[in-house]
Amino acid sequence: MPEASNIKLSMAEPDIAVLTFDAADKGANVLSRPVLEELERHLNELEKRKDLKGLIIDSAKPGVFIFGADVREFAAAKNITREQTMEMATRGRKLFQRLSRFPCITVAAIDGGCFGGGAELSCWCDRRVLSNSPKAQMGFPEVKLGIYPGWGGTARAPRIIGLGNAVELISSGENVDAASAYQMGLASDVVASDKLRSAAIHLIRAENKSQKYLEDRKLWDAPIAISDTELSFLGITANGYIQQQTKGQYPAPILALDVMLGGAGMDIDGACEAEADGFATLFGSPINRSLLNIFFLTDRNKKETGVSDSSVKPKQIKTVGVFGAGIMGAGIAAASLRKDMGITITDAAPKSLAGGVQKVLEEVAFNKAVRGVDPQRMLKYAPMVNATTTDTEFGQCDLIIEAIIEKPEAKQELYARIEPHLKPDCILASNTSAISITRLAEGLKRPDKFCGIHFFNPVRKMPLVEIIRGAKTSDETIATAVAYAKSIGKSPIVVNDGPGFLVNRLLLPYMTESLELLREGVEIKSVERAAKSFGMPMGPITLYDVVGLDTCYHAGAVMKEAFPDRVVESPILTAMVKAGRIGQKAGVGFFAYGGRGAGTPDPKLMDVIGPHVGDKIKMTDEQIQHRLFLPMVLEATRILAEKKVAAPQDVDLGLIFGTGFPPFKGGLLFWADTIGAAKIVELLKPFEALGERYKPTPMLLDLAKSGKGFYDLGKAS
Repeated sequence: MPEASNIKLSMAEPDIAVLTFDAADKGANVLSRPVLEELERHLNELEKRKDLKGLIIDSAKPGVFIFGADVREFAAAKNITREQTMEMATRGRKLFQRLSRFPCITVAAIDGGCFGGGAELSCWCDRRVLSNSPKAQMGFPEVKLGIYPGWGGTARAPRIIGLGNAVELISSGENVDAASAYQMGLASDVVASDKLRSAAIHLIRAENKSQKYLEDRKLWDAPIAISDTELSFLGITANGYIQQQTKGQYPAPILALDVMLGGAGMDIDGACEAEADGFATLFGSPINRSLLNIFFLTDRNKKETGVSDSSVKPKQIKTVGVFGAGIMGAGIAAASLRKDMGITITDAAPKSLAGGVQKVLEEVAFNKAVRGVDPQRMLKYAPMVNATTTDTEFGQCDLIIEAIIEKPEAKQELYARIEPHLKPDCILASNTSAISITRLAEGLKRPDKFCGIHFFNPVRKMPLVEIIRGAKTSDETIATAVAYAKSIGKSPIVVNDGPGFLVNRLLLPYMTESLELLREGVEIKSVERAAKSFGMPMGPITLYDVVGLDTCYHAGAVMKEAFPDRVVESPILTAMVKAGRIGQKAGVGFFAYGGRGAGTPDPKLMDVIGPHVGDKIKMTDEQIQHRLFLPMVLEATRILAEKKVAAPQDVDLGLIFGTGFPPFKGGLLFWADTIGAAKIVELLKPFEALGERYKPTPMLLDLAKSGKGFYDLGKAS
């Protein structure tokens, strides 16, 4: 059987060849080994021709040029030697480099996403023409995988767009649109999609007359013309900025900077060799492995439908009703409206409704380019919002999300009132963060159409949505809720009903243990420092203030009732709530807050918690981290054993997207697998006296005995 073609050769004109990437049986072009070998064969044949005046490289995939290297091949090769890694990088780079030394001018015609290895391939072409389509973007996202461009990107890009631009583009991993690419010199021209081929041909004709591309070939093969003073200043400022952004926990951006600065004084081949050497340091490293895992977690989530029955299809959601116009309700409405869904919104308080609608419109009409509200966007979205106080106006909604006060009685009273007005196929959902969905469904005429859709605050920034399945929730309802969440750009995880669902159930042991450490005499600053050095975005004590101590108190009570054997009721938390020190919203919690600044230590705090705090003791960061994170691992084993989620990967994605668990750890259970179950059992032994919450679970003991990891449990999913 003949091998499927991934690159098609054609002639735009008798003397202009076109190589069109069109991966067989795939929605996107990636640079897998077979694709690279096919490209090599085409270049071998085309180089022999004496009649060519130009070579165009484009794509037949709508909205896609080339999405980069095949990440699964990368992952499979993570255990190769340093020498093999350098050879892999060098081979790919030398293949692409042939485009810069081709017998005729080479032009990349880009009408879609051009990322990673695809961006490197295009940079080795003499010129790049981009369409003005919003999907036509370029970028080097490799640092988000714990590596940097390894096929010549760090050497070639600085010579085309300048060292400063290249440092910013490569060390950030962010994309640029066609207009920005043109402005920095990455694109030679920007035209309409239907003019892309003719623009590339026109450029080839013009360059053959001017021979400018030959001058640039010489220039871009040479060292970069930059003074030592400029180089030093760029290095100092860029290093400082990168350290601030990464907190020193992601080495790839800094190493990319060092390679680009060092390669500036070399010719192109020397700079590329230095790149390959540094690339080999990063490839297969623990951080690279962890970030690759995040990539696969995200990719897996994109494919999940939420149900195992493939015949179940989601209903399309065109109109969304929201009860509650507070922070969460307004955020949910804005997220839906931004995707052109009609919104009907209400609130028990007219003033809150007016303010909520204003927030919704301001959010969706915000324009980053002008850093303010865009009047044209406001005019577009305003007619799509129906602010009402009449229940009957929700009768045409496809989905209704309730985001009112966290009291079961209030929610059930609302459901009883509005359900008679809903059309038969309308889905009713609660944004509750803790209340049982099965309990809330009691009394509903159509409990099969009811589920939880739990967003995280702030809705605009937090990608996670928990889809909660109650005892009577149908597959179609779950599939529709999952599809809706994805349609508004979120990452949904299906969780079977239970106290705390997934994220809050895992977060509570972490937060509770931080207060227990305070009781034992560990200082707040030590607990905060240990958590942040582990990689958490904020310490657990600060997190109490952000979430609200009253909210944590009530959530803790729910968990205590469900799991009395292992949930600790902290006297510190009780004392803080009684004193009215409930966090940022009150201006004071564990820290004092003034204006919009970060919290500052408050000497009055000890008046409240002093009676419950022991004499000062010292613990190492590692000891504190074990106390904070090992109970989370144990709780995760219980969640898996109870089949609250489908696989260990759901636990990890939920914590990363819902709590900011450090991506460079790969996820809670991925991190646990790097330690090993047997080692974790040993680490738990010093804490046996603390009770059930530190007792190894049957699942952990089984893994320790078998030598398997948590991710082995999820391989069949």
